[in-house]
Amino acid sequence: MGINLHSYNTISKELDPAGVTLVAVSKIKPVSDIKSLYDAGQRDFGENYVQELVDKSGHLPSDIHWHFIGHLQSNKVKYIAPFVHLVHGVDNFNLIKEVNKQALRCGRVIDILLQVHISEEETKFGLSEEQLAALITQVREAGFSGIRIRGLMGMASFSEDTDKVRSEFATLKKLFSSLPNEIPFDPLVLSMGMSGDYKIAIEEGSNMVRIGSLLFGARS
Repeated sequence: MGINLHSYNTISKELDPAGVTLVAVSKIKPVSDIKSLYDAGQRDFGENYVQELVDKSGHLPSDIHWHFIGHLQSNKVKYIAPFVHLVHGVDNFNLIKEVNKQALRCGRVIDILLQVHISEEETKFGLSEEQLAALITQVREAGFSGIRIRGLMGMASFSEDTDKVRSEFATLKKLFSSLPNEIPFDPLVLSMGMSGDYKIAIEEGSNMVRIGSLLFGARS
């Protein structure tokens, strides 16, 4: 099907002046489509599956910032540790411990986002407010040198109720705003908002959005 270049240019014009990073969600899309969007100027791409990410990274330019946005299993961290730019959706201490281990093995510091559960949908992963505070304390006490917490990410309910979606994003923004006082990890990224709700997310303070279908078309 190819990319929607008009949509990409329109979204970029919205996001760039606001300082919002666009992560193009390229899961299950071919290398040719990613290269087309790269040629149009896009550099941040998000993938959900480790093997697919590893395969694609080997066939595309080395200056791409690869974001892992799926639910990462600890035993697969080693495959993306040498090159991943940012790991979204980290929600437990054991995974952080493994990312730190593999980062040190590669001589890197890997940036991560902590995922907070803000929606009413139980199927979504993420930490409660209490679990977030406890995890931050654990990480601080562990003194890891191979990871850096850059901020938070979350997904709102899949709902046409914009007030509910807005409220969930506002909750995450409030938690994010409290982070600089709690941890010395330079939390600068608030990743929330996808194709259907990114405008609301930006209004509520998001500075990173994950957009797929508007750029690549609907997935089969």
